[in-house]
Amino acid sequence: MDKKYKLFAINPGSTSTKVALFENDRLIFSSNVSHDASKLKEFPEISDQFDYRKETILSELEKSSISLEGTNAFVGRGGGLVSLSGGTYTINETLLNHARVGFTVKHPAILGSQLAYDFACTYGGEAYVVNPPDVDEFDSIARVTGMSEVFRESRIHALNQKEIGIRYAVGIGKSYEEVNLVIAHIGGGVSVTAHRRGLMVDSNDIVNGDGPMAPTRAGSIPANALIKMCFSGKFTEKEMYARITKSGGLVDHLGTSDVKEILGRIEEGDQYAKLIYDAMIYQIAKNIGAYATVLKGNVDVIILTGGIANDRYLVEQVTERVKYIAPVKVMAGEFEMEALASGALRVLTGVEEAKDYTGIPVWSSFEKNAI
Repeated sequence: MDKKYKLFAINPGSTSTKVALFENDRLIFSSNVSHDASKLKEFPEISDQFDYRKETILSELEKSSISLEGTNAFVGRGGGLVSLSGGTYTINETLLNHARVGFTVKHPAILGSQLAYDFACTYGGEAYVVNPPDVDEFDSIARVTGMSEVFRESRIHALNQKEIGIRYAVGIGKSYEEVNLVIAHIGGGVSVTAHRRGLMVDSNDIVNGDGPMAPTRAGSIPANALIKMCFSGKFTEKEMYARITKSGGLVDHLGTSDVKEILGRIEEGDQYAKLIYDAMIYQIAKNIGAYATVLKGNVDVIILTGGIANDRYLVEQVTERVKYIAPVKVMAGEFEMEALASGALRVLTGVEEAKDYTGIPVWSSFEKNAI
């Protein structure tokens, strides 16, 4: 690639904002900018944190003598949007309005598009979001549950999953649209997804309690037992949500989500820790098998990604259970910042065309009489 593009990626989290500056696909600078948690609590709404986060980011850049002048594209994590297809989206007024109010979810990620747009207005360049958490490419059949009021929607690690799929395909000389993959992102949450020729057609819902248990999430729980807990009077609604999404899984059983600590306990002979960790591995493998059936067994490769995919024991145990389906490839870690920059770069170089955010969800409900 002859032309050099300067790209600035922004990924807001609960108490920090990851930022990274790239020249094409080469990382020039990165930082995880910390924010004062007590200061953040002063803001009634997440979007009210905008000025404070912007100031701390600019201060960090100044300390490191990093200039944003001449940046070709600013790209944010995105979030709070209606369901949409995967890709890179130009940040327009509709997208900004949805992000500012957290139209579908209240999460610090909604600040990503706002910061990217503001920086683009200040320094010039384009403003994008890439494969935000709102990406939903499910097949219709994957949405149906046994209750007519409840439907399944895509809530997964869309940004990293898409990037991993694209990187793998490029590595074997194909396009993402030419391969069938089962990708398991194994981090604080675990999402196992069937990728069929460039679309994430089915996956477990990591927000609403579905799929394998994870370090901080309960995963699928027998419904009747859950109902009894909810109406037992022992737990508030907030506490139940927390046990499903924040303090379930390894935390609930072992008091920690730190896999290194758990592995240390196992080495010291803690049999209960081994049982629980093995159970999480078992459930991940079982879900990989389930999503292979979505692809009718036509799986080119099974990919393990996310931070916990660095654990050799987990990789060996999952591989032993699923290698009969397809080869297993490990692409450990998270590539979110690289994914943001890559999405913008693909648009700037003409590999992809930027999409327009319409504010109309790709799916909202079924019209029963129309099926």
